This record gives sequence, C-alpha cells and structure tokens, in this order.
Amino acid sequence: MATHFTKTRILSRVKANKSLWSLPSTLLSNPSSPTKPQNVILGRLVPFFLARRYESVEACNVEDGDQVLDFPGGRVALSPEMRFIPESAQERISCYRVLDDRGQLIDGSTFKDISKELAIKMYSQMVTLQVMDTIFYEAQRQGRISFYLTSIGEEAINIASAAALTGDDVVFPQYREPGILLWRGFTLQEFANQCFGNKADYGKGRQMPIHYGSNKLNYFTVSSPIATQIPHAVGAAYSLKMDKRNACAVTFFGDGGTSEGDFHAAMNFAAVMDVPVIFICRNNGWAISTPTSEQFKSDGVVVRGQAYGIRSIRIDGNDALAVYSAVHAARDMAVSECRPILIEALTYRAGHHSTSDDSTKYRSADEIEHWRTSRDPTARFRKWIERNDWWCDVDESALRTNLRKELLHAIQVAEKVEKPLLKELFTDVYDELPSNLSEQERELRRLIENRPSDFPADVPL
Repeated sequence: MATHFTKTRILSRVKANKSLWSLPSTLLSNPSSPTKPQNVILGRLVPFFLARRYESVEACNVEDGDQVLDFPGGRVALSPEMRFIPESAQERISCYRVLDDRGQLIDGSTFKDISKELAIKMYSQMVTLQVMDTIFYEAQRQGRISFYLTSIGEEAINIASAAALTGDDVVFPQYREPGILLWRGFTLQEFANQCFGNKADYGKGRQMPIHYGSNKLNYFTVSSPIATQIPHAVGAAYSLKMDKRNACAVTFFGDGGTSEGDFHAAMNFAAVMDVPVIFICRNNGWAISTPTSEQFKSDGVVVRGQAYGIRSIRIDGNDALAVYSAVHAARDMAVSECRPILIEALTYRAGHHSTSDDSTKYRSADEIEHWRTSRDPTARFRKWIERNDWWCDVDESALRTNLRKELLHAIQVAEKVEKPLLKELFTDVYDELPSNLSEQERELRRLIENRPSDFPADVPL
C-alpha cells in the first residue's frame, strides 16, 4: 500500500468505469423530455441504476496535500475527521413510474414505446393469468387439487417482464411467476396437467401444484425452498458469459428471500464475476405474515444492490409500462455490458399467500380491498389501452368468457388423464437405479399391497 498527497479533488482521481452511466437512447421513446423528475431513466444518465465499480490503481507520484490511500480495492480518500456513515440516506430512493393509478401517462415520463399489438397481447395475458388463478383457486377449494398459489395483484410484473425478455433468456422463478411461462407459450392444458399431477405433467406428478417447469421454454422448475434459485441463476449467467451467448439469466424472488444467505452470496458472486443476470425482487409487502417493516430496516431492497456494486432501480411493479421499460433496459445492459442488474418492483400480494393461508389474520380486509380496487395493475393497464382506443367492453367480455370456457375444459381433461406409474417416483435421477432405491420401491409396493386403503387408488402400479 502507498499513501499519496494531492491538492486536487480526491474523487476526480478515482478510477471508475464511465460506461456505467450510459444507456442506449434507442431504449427510450422520449430521452429529451424537459420535464423529467430527478430519478427516472434518462437518455445519457441513469441515476436510478446505482452502482460504480472501483478498480485498483498503481502507485504514482502526486503532489503534497490531502491524503489518499491506494488500497487494492481502489483509491480511497483519507480524513482526519471520525465520521460514521449514517444508517440510511436522508431521502428514500424514489420509484420509477409511467402510468398513474388512473391509467394516465405521467407528464415527463420516459418509457419504451409499445405497439397496439404488443399492448393488447400484454393485457390479454394479464387477464388470462387473473382468470386462471381464480378458477384453479376454486378447484383447490373444491378438493380437486391439493394446493394452489395465486399471482393476484402481481400480473404486471409477470407479463410485462416476460414481454421485455427474449426466449433465449433463462428464467429461474420463485413460485409466483407463471405469467412468464404463459407468455412463452405454455398452454392452459399444460398448467392444468401440472396442477393435477397426471402423466402428461412434465414433472410426472412428483411436484406440488404450481411447481411448473419447461426445458423447451428455458424456465427452470419451481422449487419450494426460499431463495435457492438465486445462486443458480448467477451460475447459469456465468455459463452464458463463458459461452458468449447473446442472452441473460433472470431470477425472481420476494422480499422475504432477501433475508436468506443465498441472496447475498448470489449478489456478491454476480457483481465480482460481472455476469449477465437480472435480479427481480417482487417486494409485495409481505413475506407470508411478516411485513417488510419487520423484514429489513434499510430502504427496501434496492439499496442492497449498491452495497454489492450492482446497478439497481426501484420501480412501480403495478405499472405494466414501467415494468416493461425497466426490464427492457436492464436486459440490454446485462447482455451488452455483461453485468448484473437489480430491480426492486414495489407491488402488493392482493391474495392470500397460498390456499394454506388466511391473510386476514395478520392484515386488514380494508387494506387488501384498497389494493385490489384502487391499485390493481390489470385495471390500470386496461384504462391506458382504452384511452388509446385499442380495447372496449365487448372485447373484455369476449376474452373473459372464452378464457373461462378454455380453463374449465382444461381442468376436465386433466382430471381424466391417468396418473403416472408408481415407478416414476424413482426415475430420472440415476441412469441405473441404485440398490437402495430399488429396495425402497419394493418396500412401497409391499405397503400398498398390505394397506391399499392408505394410498390413492388412481395411481397405477
């Protein structure tokens, strides 16, 4: 280490990657708007995507004056004043938004243009997700499937982010992102097959309902343990980088997942290795029954990106245009600059955590109703496309009627399809079944033979 002295400004001598502050203007529809708020995506400056990378510098002769420590991690100013960094900034990081709650464009907002065709497809898929959740939830309550979990209130994050990605981008979901699959072509029948665990289910009935996956659509299978998918996504992104692929990895998680060690290990690995991964946190206010006020004391999740040296942004997760624009910009930066990006999407889980939960036990019905009615992302986006004369009540009625018929038919078909063979419980892990698993299968068959009433009768032996 070497200590240097200089009369010039210290910060001007810090080596930083200046490309961090540029964003291709082609991403933006109005980069020169004169009425931009301070913290929105701009054509040449991205103050919302916060992060600089400081590089180590070689020792050099400088003039006498203020002290500078030439540390291996980068040059640091020395100060005779003992000053602790405050626990939080004086002002919270603001939230990028394009549409207000009435579905009107905010003056001076900058966003990625979308066509009429794309807008209608996005809205139709948001409605599809909404109707699918309602019908499958009812099916669980009727005892036709064992479990379900909805994305009610988070349709914009699902569909708008999917629309901004490409089919080559690899997705590592949590469990509230079926809209990504829906956008990529997963059919309603495929959703029903998985929830009913029949032999047409790609997981062969070995997963709980809503644990979807598709190799063809680059969507890794949902796994129940919280945050385990985050480091997996970083590893996949590292592989994409080594293969020089024009794609990125994308992982979704809730605010509760940021309290897991996997989140922190993944963030640090991604930042140090400069991998093309997008972290999308659905901060929906509740980690089951734990509110964000008890989850962390920091200014949400977005500040954690800056702590790890990752460019970050906070967005309105109930604004489809904001989500689409931010994810589109994030993907461009992740792929073209080979870097990680963190997006904190503020939203609200308007449904129960799952069919095993009653959220009215820990939050008021009035709070839920307010978000369902006043801040519903699907209704907000509908107002915008209606203002553009792209949608009307007749279209709405036809869409919802047809969707309900398709979903009810898919459920009826899925119920009639035979369950997977019993032996499928033990396959697809080893090329040749080891002796211990063979013994377990024999023991299971003996138990079923001796106590048939304790096991489901519709599973073929």
